[in-house]
Amino acid sequence: MPHRRLLILGAVAAALPVCAQPADGAALVQAAATGQAATVRRLLDAGVSIESRDARGRTVVLAATAGHHTGLVRELIARGANVNAQDDQQDSAFLLAGANGDTEIVRATLAAGADLNSTNRYGGTALIPACHHGHVDTVRVLLGTAIDVNHINRLGWTALLEAVILGNGGAAHTEIVRLLLAHGAQVNLADNRGVTPLAHALQLRHGAIAQLLREAGGRP
Repeated sequence: MPHRRLLILGAVAAALPVCAQPADGAALVQAAATGQAATVRRLLDAGVSIESRDARGRTVVLAATAGHHTGLVRELIARGANVNAQDDQQDSAFLLAGANGDTEIVRATLAAGADLNSTNRYGGTALIPACHHGHVDTVRVLLGTAIDVNHINRLGWTALLEAVILGNGGAAHTEIVRLLLAHGAQVNLADNRGVTPLAHALQLRHGAIAQLLREAGGRP
């Protein structure tokens, strides 16, 4: 009789789902980073948390964003992934997509409730690095939201200043400056040393940008 009871208990235990181990969470994040959608689905369906993190604090959706896996990001969002969860260096899916110019991921995160006021490790919103890197389409999408166009980061720079100072003065950054001015960027909001956007543009010999700033009332 005791033997029969042990057999029954063993059968019941075998039928129970195995609890996900921490290693499964790391495997899930890695699968998302490399775009292994089938593995991601299998692990999620097995009960691994969608908010699992790796050793760098990256969530599943952030890892997928870092890998530019747009379809997978959309799928994770549909499963409830938090697009505002930040890793150890303060990246989130929303912030990283903005910095990388992944416009479709930006759209997806916005639709999922991206926090427009969230900031990266430099104290900048998603708009500022998008301007820095010349991601015109991403900037255009972000400017269609209520994001603060005049937010100042820890370097003392606005999106306009960053587009001028860190941009190359070419067509993309010139268009970004035009867009920022059209959406209320303060043309004479200087950096923490008192240098205006126009003064920076003149120093860097960004002629087309300097002309736009002058036309908007910029002062050197």
